[in-house]
Amino acid sequence: MVATVAISFVLAAGFGYLADRLRLPPLVGYLVAGIMMGPFTPGFTADSALAAQLAEIGVILLMFGVGLHFSASDLIAVRGVAIPGAVGEIIVATLLGIGLCSLWGWNLGAGLVFGLCVSVASTVVLLKALEERNLVSSPNGRVAIGWLIVEDLAMVLALVLLPIIAEILGAPGQAGGHPMTGGGTPVAVTIVLTLVKLGAFAVLAIVLGPRLVPWLLTLVARTGSRELFTLTVLAIALGIAFGSATLFGVSFALGAFFAGVVMSESNLSHRAAADSLPLQNAFSVLFFVSVGMLFNPMVLIHQPLGVIAIVALVTCGKPLIAFSFVTLLGYPVSMALTVAASLAQIGEFSFIVAGLGVSLGLLSQEGHDLILAGAILSITLNPLVFTVAGKLKTVFARSMPAFTAQYGQARFAALTRDLDLVRAKVEERESQQQLKKQQLLNTFPLFSKVNEHALEELLLLFRPASASPGDKVIRLGERGDAMYFIASGAVEVRLPGKAILLEDGAFFGEMALLSGGPRTADVIAVDFCQFLRLDRRDFNLFMTRHPRLRAAVSDMARARKQMNVSRDVGSDAVD
Repeated sequence: MVATVAISFVLAAGFGYLADRLRLPPLVGYLVAGIMMGPFTPGFTADSALAAQLAEIGVILLMFGVGLHFSASDLIAVRGVAIPGAVGEIIVATLLGIGLCSLWGWNLGAGLVFGLCVSVASTVVLLKALEERNLVSSPNGRVAIGWLIVEDLAMVLALVLLPIIAEILGAPGQAGGHPMTGGGTPVAVTIVLTLVKLGAFAVLAIVLGPRLVPWLLTLVARTGSRELFTLTVLAIALGIAFGSATLFGVSFALGAFFAGVVMSESNLSHRAAADSLPLQNAFSVLFFVSVGMLFNPMVLIHQPLGVIAIVALVTCGKPLIAFSFVTLLGYPVSMALTVAASLAQIGEFSFIVAGLGVSLGLLSQEGHDLILAGAILSITLNPLVFTVAGKLKTVFARSMPAFTAQYGQARFAALTRDLDLVRAKVEERESQQQLKKQQLLNTFPLFSKVNEHALEELLLLFRPASASPGDKVIRLGERGDAMYFIASGAVEVRLPGKAILLEDGAFFGEMALLSGGPRTADVIAVDFCQFLRLDRRDFNLFMTRHPRLRAAVSDMARARKQMNVSRDVGSDAVD
């Protein structure tokens, strides 16, 4: 295992860097690294069975990442073009794949798996291409991303249904019936039962997930332990994936996708994504390396026409289909060309579906090799396709200026308004969080001694509290269980013979927490007050992790104590 993982990372890093220098996606380098480690090339041969298991974790984390970045609001905004366009493109591309396979003499099952593989593009490759061209936030880029989200959802459904209908499609039967058909159970009944299980799992995830997962993440985040938070994120991803497969019979990939979708509803989703990203990237690399290990480069020599056919279908056929759907739906030519270029490649879902097809006996190893060859070559050619799409935009603008300036602009303007509303809501949510941090700093300059991550943690630790005039917030002699920060209002600290007024931005109750002794004064609200309460345990943990802040609080408490003593001495002298 150590040799497989170590050499995978070394070769993937080297070939990934080389691919980047050649202005290709690093994914191409990872696949080449896998080919170099595979049984079809000389030199070191990795343990393919072990690599496949590591790749399974990579699939889980890839699907978790897809779910974590899944935006229902974005998809709803682009639904008019993304949903009918993606569904139509998948159907037409799959039919073309089946037709091509029939020319090669393959059966329906192999043709269906092949067609599904060529119909779906790589989200990883697309995002990389859009980032390089600053198109991620543009309307065209967001339509392309929404289109691929629909494709991903369709492939998730395909992963669920393929094992059930495998025997009908020509997969070799097994003793006692196919494991997914329960030994002779009619396929229609099995499909219904599977969909019922899938529905039960989805309802459970949708109903309980948004309540349980954000609460659990907040609970763990309040501990302030980064490693525990990261561990919890991975535990949720892998735990839901494994539990869904064990209890509901759905795939690891589907369970992980739902785990990501549920977690995306939490205010801590961006932190969960950032903390899990390194491990997700690492295992994703192992997934692509393991896919490369299965590729036999000799297919380029033995089946050159087959390779040319699949590359032509992916880089020319799919873009033409997508272009046609976008323009027929009444959207501008520029959007159609961007979507077309985005779909001119196949990637991770193609590998997952192809691997499932091989394991079910639907797809031959030859077909798997053709799909891998098509993926590697289409990903390599994708930057060129984007360049051609850019040139075509210029050609259309020059040759048909009136048409390109007017066609689809009304729909494009409406789509842009919807996307702006979605973006405004996201920005409002983010700005509210930033405003909370800024307000905290403005009200309590003391917290400027901690960094932004610590401020986020502090916001989670605070519990809101309030008091009306005359309420006793703290009682003399009671055990100190929290300190208070005054967000608004005023309180009086009543010491023997005098009272001290504290207003917005001040804090109190820290003396008992620092000393461990009982409260030394009554604190009474003299106005309608809003507090931020920091409990004793949270106070001690936070101050331990941030010694500069603890020192500042201790200095201010010491100064306040000395001031109280000097006032006592002054009053005694007057007496």
